[in-house]
Amino acid sequence: MAPDDPSSPAPSRGDGLRYRRVLLKLSGEALLGDKAFGIDHGVLGQYAADVKEAVDQGAQVALVIGGGNIFRGVSPQGAKMSSRAHADYMGMLATMINGMALQDALEAVGLHTRLVSAIDMNEIAEPFIRRRAIRHLEKGRVVVFGAGTGHPYFSTDTAAALRAAEVDAEVILKGTRVDGVFTSDPETDASAQRYRTIYGAEVIQRDLQVMDLTAVTLAKESGLPLIVFNMNRPGTFARVLRGEPVGTTVHWDAQAEPLVLA
Repeated sequence: MAPDDPSSPAPSRGDGLRYRRVLLKLSGEALLGDKAFGIDHGVLGQYAADVKEAVDQGAQVALVIGGGNIFRGVSPQGAKMSSRAHADYMGMLATMINGMALQDALEAVGLHTRLVSAIDMNEIAEPFIRRRAIRHLEKGRVVVFGAGTGHPYFSTDTAAALRAAEVDAEVILKGTRVDGVFTSDPETDASAQRYRTIYGAEVIQRDLQVMDLTAVTLAKESGLPLIVFNMNRPGTFARVLRGEPVGTTVHWDAQAEPLVLA
């Protein structure tokens, strides 16, 4: 559930965490690092270390990974395929490659994992069964969800919102390469200001493209807050879980101030 006041200090939970069960969404492009294509194992290693830090503090972590470093259905390459559906299925396979790489990196730092696929791939992943996935999280295993929703025309952002609701996550965390949601693109506009909190309706109205409309609608209907933060800053993931004021919180409290700049 969303916090009553998205700008309030983190409540004490004894373990120092504001959020215990979370869904972390990572883009496939994030795995590129400085490469033009494929997977940068240095980036994988940093992400694995950050997830381990969070798990060691008591967090239950599920992940959804995109496939854009390999293939995206909605891309110039995908547009050359015979149909959008065909291209999207190729993109789902790309997410499974990334999921396997992420699983390997997580296990290399000592975490127990389960790779779960929305498409039957019994030799490399188990099928998505809601109660089983929740049980994995309760046992401290990191669950990596691959193959999106298993259906074309839905993004991995939508898959993240869907899986977060299904496993009763407390928050959706979107790890990006910038420090949150800004008034304009901070990579091209030096005067861009970061929002500390923003009402979800404002995200849609201002077309801030935090997630696609289907994903944002699912988050709203589920009452799930969304925190956008820079995953490329080591240690930031755990800081977000502790409720520190990093990144941008997208909330659904209509009574709160709609826009708060950092």
